[in-house]
Amino acid sequence: MPRRFVTLDVFTDRALSGNPLAVVLEAEDLDGNQMQAIAREFSLSETVFVQKPAAEENRARLRIFTVNHELPFAGHPTVGTAVLLALLDEVETSADFTLEESVGPVPCHVQVKGPRTGSATFAVPRLPEIVAERPVPAEACAEALGLDVADIGFDAYRPVVASAGVPFVCIPLASRSALARISPSTGAMIGAFGGTANSVYVFCRDEDGEGDLRARMFGANMGIAEDPATGSAAAALAAVLMAGEAPGDGFHAFDILQGVEMGRSSLVRLGLEVVEGALAGVTIGGDAVVVSEGVLHL
Repeated sequence: MPRRFVTLDVFTDRALSGNPLAVVLEAEDLDGNQMQAIAREFSLSETVFVQKPAAEENRARLRIFTVNHELPFAGHPTVGTAVLLALLDEVETSADFTLEESVGPVPCHVQVKGPRTGSATFAVPRLPEIVAERPVPAEACAEALGLDVADIGFDAYRPVVASAGVPFVCIPLASRSALARISPSTGAMIGAFGGTANSVYVFCRDEDGEGDLRARMFGANMGIAEDPATGSAAAALAAVLMAGEAPGDGFHAFDILQGVEMGRSSLVRLGLEVVEGALAGVTIGGDAVVVSEGVLHL
């Protein structure tokens, strides 16, 4: 049967930049194996399948697949699908609704900016935490990234594993130069981190740049050589920033630039709400633009 699909570029307001996303509509009767096969066909970092929600008051249920496996939660699929659903609903200015993902309900606020563009901000359904399984040696990080040990870490930041539903090895780098010089070894990454986390997220300060931080993400275990923008990693980073920045009570915003080295510049907006010195809430936001529409004959 024919099934509509839409592709969007996410965490950008310009087509052909940001992180590409495929969204398959009318996916009610597809099983997990079929969804996985379709995700491999699109061969993007993630493909979303939209289904009817379990709770009537929610907008939709989302199932999210990489080329290798299903994810319980992901940032750019949430932002892109939320914008698309608002456009399909012919929202004039803004809307609030909840999406169901495997990790839990995800409240979204969407602003429509044009016939094919909008922005979405969502509340991360699970507070991020640093996963204290075992230390992440700087030497292993340097070897996996093709860097020197001196490039690993800055200020009080050291490599850790953090998760807001999907675990990442979060590696701080001393400079933008080190971020640009990364020459990753898939074998070394899997050998060093394969049993610890799905992917490696590296970040540095973006002093005198366009944002607060710059980042790159390498997902060897996900079948993703490099990701242009990774909302779930930015969400996990909130726990790392709490430890490294010790922000006071209130709302704190961080603009994270990613994908620059790939020629697909992306901007992820990360928000931290701190109450009595503890992380009380995390938001992820960004823009999305519709790029193409079509039909799957399956």
